[in-house]
Amino acid sequence: MRKKTFAIDIDGTITENGGGTIHLDALAALRHLKDAGHNVIFVSGRSSVEGYLLSVFGGMTRTAVGENGGCITYGPNDHTLIGKKQECVKAFEFLSSKLDNVKEKPVFPRMTEVVLQRTFDIEEGRKILASHNVILTDSMYAYHINSKGVDKGSGFEEVMKKLSVTKDDVIAIGDSETDIPLFKCASLSIALGNSSDYVKSNATMVVSAKEGDGVIEALGKIAPKLAEI
Repeated sequence: MRKKTFAIDIDGTITENGGGTIHLDALAALRHLKDAGHNVIFVSGRSSVEGYLLSVFGGMTRTAVGENGGCITYGPNDHTLIGKKQECVKAFEFLSSKLDNVKEKPVFPRMTEVVLQRTFDIEEGRKILASHNVILTDSMYAYHINSKGVDKGSGFEEVMKKLSVTKDDVIAIGDSETDIPLFKCASLSIALGNSSDYVKSNATMVVSAKEGDGVIEALGKIAPKLAEI
């Protein structure tokens, strides 16, 4: 069997009912893949520590890409920082001075990014930050200020190098705009039913079911191919 590496988003992908609760059947299906010898790695807009803890308690590969690619966690005290927190903080302060209702979102501590509530027009925010060395993205659960050049794809590429994994061996599953760079790292990318049309247009496969149910549908569709490998 040729080992595959599954790059899996968390919120909106292995959750249910839009509330951030893990879909246990989806988690069990991913656990089955890991037990069958494949890598299962969480790639999230959440902190990499949250993703890493989910990998430990969920029985997945103990590696997590967090902060939309800004930070990779391989162990309790083993973090690789790609993004630069200070430039994101400066961008946040500048944005706050130019636009009303810009608020940080209460989240687990971030090492490389600033996370904002979705309380303002993101396109207006992007225009204001155009001269800064940052990007402003929407994960559908929050807005994220990351260093320019940092995204889920660039973060996951670091993991691919460490594991000696090629694009041919990667399968990515996600639901939001922030997952599109990750899709580009994969030979097979799957957008869920709760994805926007734009996200779906950037995936190689689309399923109709949403969130965790969509992951189960996706894995069911590709199971015959995995069996052939």
